[in-house]
Amino acid sequence: MAKLRLLFRKEGRAVYISHLDLLRTFQRVFLREGLVLRHSQGFHPHPLLSFALPLPVGQSSDCELLDFEVDGQVDCAALPENLNRFMPEGIVAVDCWEAVRPIRELDALRCRVELIYDGGVTPETAQAVQDLFARQEIVIQKRTKRKAMADVDIRPLIRSLAFAAEGDALCIDATVAAQNPGLNPALLAVAVETCLPEHAPDFVRVQRLSLMDGQEMPFR
Repeated sequence: MAKLRLLFRKEGRAVYISHLDLLRTFQRVFLREGLVLRHSQGFHPHPLLSFALPLPVGQSSDCELLDFEVDGQVDCAALPENLNRFMPEGIVAVDCWEAVRPIRELDALRCRVELIYDGGVTPETAQAVQDLFARQEIVIQKRTKRKAMADVDIRPLIRSLAFAAEGDALCIDATVAAQNPGLNPALLAVAVETCLPEHAPDFVRVQRLSLMDGQEMPFR
């Protein structure tokens, strides 16, 4: 019996696969590979699979983590290539190792947020967005777990930001808190739309780049 951790990418059209559908996808892929997954106990047993930080629909990622438990021995070095034979387009297994560190030690995530403007990024827009995130307080409305809307200051959850205008996009390289509480990077765009409606982007693209622990080292 072993608890393993799989690193995979989610990109292209696969970004529109929901969390539950992604879970079912991996169940089918593991079955086709011949892996015997451990199941929970009780009247309705289910495979022991869990994602570290479920990715919002529409976002891409280079660093998704899936924990799973198997009966018997598994060749971790060969597993990603073997799984990729059965993966749908846009889901790519990258690495696999024994899960030792608990997920609670995952502290931050680095991401790329692209604010895309049909007419291109003006100097005024670039400066206004940078000035916004230099504020000590950035309050937006966010849906709570009880489905109600509440005012939330997201500034304490932002660790670092870097800006660069690239063609029609203002790109933000951001490091944000991952959990307890965490910040969905898409809320950076919501902050611009809320506080600077005259500089609201026409489209937003979000990509997770890496996961880090409390010492800003790669989390594995």
